[in-house]
Amino acid sequence: MSRRFFLLALLALAGRAWANLPADVQRPGGVEFRVIGQGRMRWFGLLLYDAALWVPGDRWRWDESFALDLRYARDFLGVKLAGASVDEIRRLGYEDEAKLDRWRAAMVGAFPDVKKGDRITGVFRPGEGAQFFHNGRATSFVADPEFARAFFSIWLDPKTREPKLRAALLGQR
Repeated sequence: MSRRFFLLALLALAGRAWANLPADVQRPGGVEFRVIGQGRMRWFGLLLYDAALWVPGDRWRWDESFALDLRYARDFLGVKLAGASVDEIRRLGYEDEAKLDRWRAAMVGAFPDVKKGDRITGVFRPGEGAQFFHNGRATSFVADPEFARAFFSIWLDPKTREPKLRAALLGQR
């Protein structure tokens, strides 16, 4: 019985960990987001971050706003996050190096250095671009719809490097 109580308490705490988003994210146009899936990103067994996908309805779609919330388990330099993101976007088939350089510069401006426990939240705004927050504070809006699609494709495209994480984010476990 005590083990069952412990598991229920642990599940309650895990759910609460994703219970909030920055106010500017939670109500885009008056619509409240809710988590549809969450997962963990590991590299050679090391936990890099926990991720949660927030949507305004009951499923994710490219034609609606959504938020991807990453809670880091390690320290990372913002410039390294931007570089890794460009590498993944390139791997997905984007080949225009001048455009990738512009996107890298935009991400360097959006991604500060993160410490263990920090959160970066990215919000996809269809037809507009992507907005970023660090620990609830707005850092940048990249007004480029193609960049926004490419960036969030790192996690949500069927060709992602991490199909299990994609499935978890989409609630398909």
